[in-house]
Formats: sequence, C-alpha cells, structure tokens
Amino acid sequence: MMKCYVVDAFTKEVFKGNPAAVCVLDLWIPDELMQRIAMENNLSETAFTVKEGDAYRLRWFTPGGEIDLCGHATLATAYVLAHFVAPEEQVFRFQTMSGELVVSRDGERLSMDFPAYEMKEIPVTDAMAAVIGARPAAAYMGRDLVCVLPAEDDVRQAQPDMEAMTSLDGLLLHITAKGRDYDCVSRSFAPKLNVAEDPVCGSGHCHIVPIWAKALGKDHIKAYQASKRGGELYCKLDGSRVTLAGYACLYSIAELHVGI
Repeated sequence: MMKCYVVDAFTKEVFKGNPAAVCVLDLWIPDELMQRIAMENNLSETAFTVKEGDAYRLRWFTPGGEIDLCGHATLATAYVLAHFVAPEEQVFRFQTMSGELVVSRDGERLSMDFPAYEMKEIPVTDAMAAVIGARPAAAYMGRDLVCVLPAEDDVRQAQPDMEAMTSLDGLLLHITAKGRDYDCVSRSFAPKLNVAEDPVCGSGHCHIVPIWAKALGKDHIKAYQASKRGGELYCKLDGSRVTLAGYACLYSIAELHVGI
C-alpha cells in the first residue's frame, strides 16, 4: 500500500483551486504503474516523489501521459512534505525534467521558483478564433499556445471547441486578458493530455506572466485563473525565472491498494 494525498492548490479552501494527487514513495515504482494510478485518480495531475540525498526527485503524470512541468502539483507536493513528511524543512528542492525547482515557505504561503518560457509572438489565425469563439488580439507560442483576448469577459465566457483545439499548435491552450481586479485573468485547456480545462495551471503562468509583465511594465503580477473552481497566483518575473506563490489545503488522504 502507499499513501495518496489529494491537495487543492492555489486556494485556502477545499473545492477551489486545482486538485492534485501526491504519492510520496520510498523507492520508484514502474512507470506503467504510475501512469495507471494517474489514470485511476483522473485528476489533471498525479505527482510522485522520492527523496534522493538532500533533494527530492519529482515526476508528474496526467491521465494522458507524463509531463515536463506542473506548477500546481509541485505546490501540492511541497504542501504534503511540509505538513506530513518533513515539517522542520523550510525549503524543498525538486529535481525534475525541467531542472531544479525550489519551493520555499513564505508564512502559510508556498513560493515556487520556476523557469519562464521564452514567448514568441505569432500571427493570430482564423483557426484560433474558431476554436475559442472570440478573435485574439495577439498570440504567443512557448511550449503552449497563449491567446490574448480583448476583455476579461471574453475569457470568463469562452466555451472553446475541445475537439478542434487539438489541431492547434502547442501542448496546452491558455486564453488570457487584462483583469479588472487582478493584473490578468486566464483559463487553461489541455485536451491533448485528456484534460479539458485545468482549474489552475502553474506551468501556464510560466507562459502568461512574461507576456503580462512586458505588456504592463511591471515585474509583480497578481493573476486569477477564472475556471469554475478559481485560483489566485502571486507571481514575479525575474529574468528567465518566474516565482509563483500560493496557498494550498488538504482534501483527503487515501491508501492505494496497488499490490506493491
């Protein structure tokens, strides 16, 4: 048996933010088993971590496969370690497919140091407009496609075509606009990973924050993910890095009977 924690990330309240499952392992289990657990959990991300020396090796699995970077599941993993595994530690270092990620305690908030994606502006296409249901004012490409919409309500009210979305370039699609109460509002979609809408996407903000920091002429960005669950991210752009800070709360602890 292994323990599996479910943590709502980027929120102070359960049923909000983005839920991630976290499995803290003594030794690695087969990749196939990790993938099957992620599929059974059916959350946008299941994180697996093993302590290696002074750091932790961290991997993230969606129901559709392993991914190279996930913010909310990293925040959730740090929360589990801070509250249940190593409560005396103030800093957690994770070795990942995206290099070393450092999460620090900031009072009750957790602050993550992530790589910023280099965003290249690309032409807006009719296909983007057709998928989103609104014509973007601008579009950018990193790992993911980011479409900047004219207004916050365009983001909140969008009902994109998930099937057609898979024909667009980029791993995920993020739609974003300047916010009324926040610097920016965004939504994130990942049908290529068998996730329709990601409630709060940390790696997405590694794309979104560089765009808004440049557009608004400021390094500190307070961002809101305008999904049904909603979530707040306190962001800072520092050169090629993005600090993503937020809260998290525990939803459940389960024992997985998977025969290991």
